[in-house]
Amino acid sequence: MKRKSNMPEKIIRDPVHDIIAFRVESPIDRLLFALTNTTEFQRLRRIRQLGMASLAYPGADHSRYSHSLGVMETARRMLSQLGQSFPLEQRDVTICLAGALLHDLGHGPFSHVFERVSGIDHESMTHQIILDPHTSVFQTLADHEAEFPELVVRFLQGKPKRTFYSDLLSSQLDADRFDYLLRDNLMTGSRYGGFDLRWLLHALTIDTDGNRLAVSIKGVSAIEAYLQARYHMYRNVYFHKVVRTAEGMVKLALQRAKRLAVQNRLPWPQGDDAVYKALEGRRLSTAEFLALDDVSILHCLKVWTKVDDPALPTLCAGLLDRGLFKTIDLSGIDDPGQVHRAREIASHAVVKAGGDKDYDLFYDEPADTPYEIYDGQTPTADILVRDRQGGLQSFASISPLTKVLSKQLMFRRLHIAPALRPAVLAALSDAGLTGLR
Repeated sequence: MKRKSNMPEKIIRDPVHDIIAFRVESPIDRLLFALTNTTEFQRLRRIRQLGMASLAYPGADHSRYSHSLGVMETARRMLSQLGQSFPLEQRDVTICLAGALLHDLGHGPFSHVFERVSGIDHESMTHQIILDPHTSVFQTLADHEAEFPELVVRFLQGKPKRTFYSDLLSSQLDADRFDYLLRDNLMTGSRYGGFDLRWLLHALTIDTDGNRLAVSIKGVSAIEAYLQARYHMYRNVYFHKVVRTAEGMVKLALQRAKRLAVQNRLPWPQGDDAVYKALEGRRLSTAEFLALDDVSILHCLKVWTKVDDPALPTLCAGLLDRGLFKTIDLSGIDDPGQVHRAREIASHAVVKAGGDKDYDLFYDEPADTPYEIYDGQTPTADILVRDRQGGLQSFASISPLTKVLSKQLMFRRLHIAPALRPAVLAALSDAGLTGLR
């Protein structure tokens, strides 16, 4: 008897995961592939994953579209591994994978920078997009099953309770982190964020008593490599001084534009334009928000270079032409009082040199903890390891590296308009703060 031929597939070739395949005769894959072709998901092609990081790493122009596909594929491989040893409900698998694919729908232009200026929370906006009956995403989910839009949102919210499915998307060992570390490492060319994902996935298991994700003891080395990769990516890529400078300048430009818009001094855009409404703090409809992307803001930056204002055109031109602020690293100063003193000195020096302390200078203190020690109250922060006797232990009790990786990584930097940096350095030196660079 002849076997049936392979089911037809839709193939996406991905630089991180190679082949991402959708078998369209499978109800789950048919739904997922349909979701990738919705207007709302395709918009993510126009949202860069790393914002302005391409000013430091020219290859870092990848999008939240490719990342979201990667998160879905990673979650699918995690579930495939778990499914070899544990029974998985197909409905739960479908909800989890749909959530993994759609989890970033609510990101605005330049992601977290726009979020801080506009006050639009990307997670809340993701839920709004999925639940809006006018969106293609809602209609696609509802066509699969009427309750699916609500079920996917509840899953993303960790309701009615957290399970190992929740851990797959939001924990210290989740598909989101796995994908963005590998993807950002590859696209930046940094070579800092590589780790053995295949072995880590092979070590996945489930704590059936607590219904939480765990790893077997053979995965400890892979976890250590993954956490070290996270440390190095934050240190060398996400907290890179050029990346942080550019993000800070975008924030300053949007804040200045917001101030001008509220004062009715911003000549473009006008009226009900989504950018203008966001800057004024007015509530956006789902459709208005979805009209926003990196292209929207980049166009604004070009237009704003012609605005009659002492600050905004310079900031916008600097971002467009890579005329970025320069930095002075204060990370070697441990005393908070001395850091505050240095900031005050810098501010006065900028004003004395004829600059604007609000738009020619900003202070930045990025921080991250590669591994969060379990505090006994936040189980989502723990990595559970199943030992050879079948018992569960905290990863911190097994790996000596956690003593280092649980320490906060932090930088303290002043970012200053290039022409004013010598004056600030001189003022800091005169105040006895030497050795800064």
